[in-house]
Amino acid sequence: MKTAALDFHLPPELIAQEPAARRDESRLLVVDRSNGKIEHAVFKDLPNFLPQPCRLFRNNATVFKARLRGRRDGGGAVECLLLEPGVEPGLFWCLLRPGKRLQPGKSFTLGLGEATCQVVNKNDEGEYLVKFLENDEVVDPLDVAERFGEMPLPPYIERGSGEDHRLQDLDPTRYQTVYADPQNRVAAAAPTAGLHFTPELFKQLEIGGSRFYDLTLHVGLGTFQPVSVDDLNDHHIHEEFYSIPSETVAALKPDASGGPRVMVGTTSVRSAEDFAKKNKSYEGGTWSTRADLFIRPPFDFQVTDHLITNFHLPRSTLLCLVASFLDPKDETGLEQLKAIYAEAIEQRYRFFSYGDAMLIL
Repeated sequence: MKTAALDFHLPPELIAQEPAARRDESRLLVVDRSNGKIEHAVFKDLPNFLPQPCRLFRNNATVFKARLRGRRDGGGAVECLLLEPGVEPGLFWCLLRPGKRLQPGKSFTLGLGEATCQVVNKNDEGEYLVKFLENDEVVDPLDVAERFGEMPLPPYIERGSGEDHRLQDLDPTRYQTVYADPQNRVAAAAPTAGLHFTPELFKQLEIGGSRFYDLTLHVGLGTFQPVSVDDLNDHHIHEEFYSIPSETVAALKPDASGGPRVMVGTTSVRSAEDFAKKNKSYEGGTWSTRADLFIRPPFDFQVTDHLITNFHLPRSTLLCLVASFLDPKDETGLEQLKAIYAEAIEQRYRFFSYGDAMLIL
């Protein structure tokens, strides 16, 4: 498949710059794969469309304040985006800008000089290994980020000054699911399909007999970055660490009770399908490894019966995943997805992280 097939035109005004006033008042486009029927609803109507009971699987990763702004020794500004911990305490792989001025051996400071960040190494992907210090002592980069960092909003969400103060105050809460586990500060980007859920909606689904099961995928930027090669066969898929507790492993089994399996978001799909590919016996209790799965047509889904997802960026691997789910047998799912997106654009749905949602049955 050529990467150009993943292009589509999106009017810029449909890129959501802020969340809906209430999480579950986002719009919901419902697609029935059995007959191609499309319905338009509101996310709080979800229980009216999901089979009851069902098993819902969600990524409980917490987005940490991964964007840091500092200053180089020479006085220039630095932007640092934390990606993934290094193997030793105090080390974290990061993206740095301007990287050319921050080669190994250079450093920058945060705040009023309270924290020092030393560049230790650089890999072939342009990521920098940085050591975090305070008073010459190694410190936890996540603790430093909590004090000096900002929420890592994607670049298509614009935040300026003045009238944007309201949104800047809103982002730390709304760019986070209500079920994010503070013990799992591992996400550099939000698992956005989960942003629409509210405690009230959970309760309504649970009254109907449905149950929620947690897993944790360390969401990185590779999930959302556009594919840069011309042919998808040449694309090197990124890897992300995930962990699935034993209760969730048991619930993923095809013969487990509780109704069809509903994945909340593409990160849940990637974790669960990677697990199913590597552990066909569903044994061993808690499962932890790195997902290296590129889901694209054709794809044999093992544990995903229904999917809740947002509307994704052009040329992203997430479009491949959703297209595969629409038609796992061949590439016709991409044409179906483009037709669905065209209708969503005509109906003025809001796209990307703070945008509306889609349910594929």
